Amino acid sequence: MGVIKCSIVILTMKYGLNRKELEMKGKMFISAMVVLISGMLVFGGCESDAQTGALLGSGVGALAGQAIGGDAKSTLIGAGIGGAGGYMVGAEKDKKKMQAQTQAALQDANTFYVNITNSNGSITPVRIVKSGNVYIASRGEQYMQFPTEDQLKAADYGF
Repeated sequence: MGVIKCSIVILTMKYGLNRKELEMKGKMFISAMVVLISGMLVFGGCESDAQTGALLGSGVGALAGQAIGGDAKSTLIGAGIGGAGGYMVGAEKDKKKMQAQTQAALQDANTFYVNITNSNGSITPVRIVKSGNVYIASRGEQYMQFPTEDQLKAADYGF
């Protein structure tokens, strides 16, 4: 007799529960544990959206598998399918985040500021963006070389 069957027999004799009640309590316990562990891991923090998606997908898939099939095999199949689906969705989110971060880093690397000293001693910063071989100032003027303070003053920056 297996450990589970033996435990069911002992609990049935000791507490007067029938097999169906024990199976139901076992399913509820497994479901509660899946939700609890998933919650701890999600709020504890995964390193990526792919990991978070896999975790949540596994939990939801396990619950769905248990509800549909009612046995351990169905629960495991549901967890596997849910985990794979969640991972794919999360990986796409990670890819989009990485593309946005890369684009922002490239933009920052091609953005410069020239400080124009005004007649009263104050400073006016002028943003210059490099686009290909051209430098573009805040108002859209284009320069073939990085503009000097004098060139920007001639274009009416500062006072």
